Amino acid sequence: MDLSVIIVNYNVKFFLEQCLHSVYNSSKNLEAEIFVVDNNSVDGSCQMIREKFPDVKLVENKSNFGFAKANNQALNKAKGKFILLLNPDTVVEEKTFEKCIRFMEENDDAGSMGVKMIDGKGKFLPESKRSLPTPAVAFYKTFGLAALFPRSKIFGKYHLGYLDKEKTQHVEVLPGAFMLIRKSVLEKTGLLDEDYFMYGEDIDLSYRISLAGYRNYYYPGTTIIHYKGESTKKSSINYVMVFYRAMIIFARKHFTRNNAKSFSFLINIAIYVRAAVSIFRRFIINSINPLLNIIVIYAGYYFILPFWEDYIFKSSGTYPKEYLLFAVPSY
Repeated sequence: MDLSVIIVNYNVKFFLEQCLHSVYNSSKNLEAEIFVVDNNSVDGSCQMIREKFPDVKLVENKSNFGFAKANNQALNKAKGKFILLLNPDTVVEEKTFEKCIRFMEENDDAGSMGVKMIDGKGKFLPESKRSLPTPAVAFYKTFGLAALFPRSKIFGKYHLGYLDKEKTQHVEVLPGAFMLIRKSVLEKTGLLDEDYFMYGEDIDLSYRISLAGYRNYYYPGTTIIHYKGESTKKSSINYVMVFYRAMIIFARKHFTRNNAKSFSFLINIAIYVRAAVSIFRRFIINSINPLLNIIVIYAGYYFILPFWEDYIFKSSGTYPKEYLLFAVPSY
């Protein structure tokens, strides 16, 4: 068996269908098996798979087990020489799998690899290649220095913005949205850490692959579309909490005690800052239309009132000042 493709799905039926079509098309010249682990979706995803993709090995969970545990369910059954962790909101190219397997076979030091990812509008996704979230890297990312100086070797290290996205690179962290791994390497590192419900498990596994003496490669020789954030709303407070808590789990597991404490302190500050920004942003967005309505209505009263007084009462000053000061704003 050349390849085992594992997709964890949660309520993204239409994206999943598109993904599976591309997966079948890309694996037509390979001996491959396809797993879909569904985390109790309520959108008809499982029925769609049974009707349109009967060859898919479907695992139907009765509750949401999270990303790591759901992947492990399929990993325990996978027989492929290579294992691909793939998000359901992705589309792969026709030759993606063949190119990636060829690359892995030509590079014996490669424990895992990721590819160039773009969003639905064709924009490069910087999370295609990342570094470990050390306290310094996390600080620059959390407080906006990485966004201000994306190509800096110091401040832009989180997304490795100073590395050419069109060249193959050794990187520390690969995204779980597309992560091709040798099964023999997984047998040494162990499966995904189920302490992570969602987010962070890809960082943890990438790090363990490095510790096992293998390299993680970013390979731009093929491109996939990742409709980022379809299964999770990344502006939500819940996302902020889950993502940064995953970073704390990683720090406690792999950093020294002092570094882990510093990292946890920093991340907790980041949680509250990001949550506050998220609440304020949502308040502003939700307030724009009502505020525009208020301004337009008040302006209408303000400018029409003099003409109304002249037309009805033949004189100005008929309405008291309190009318525009209190009555109209209250209305």
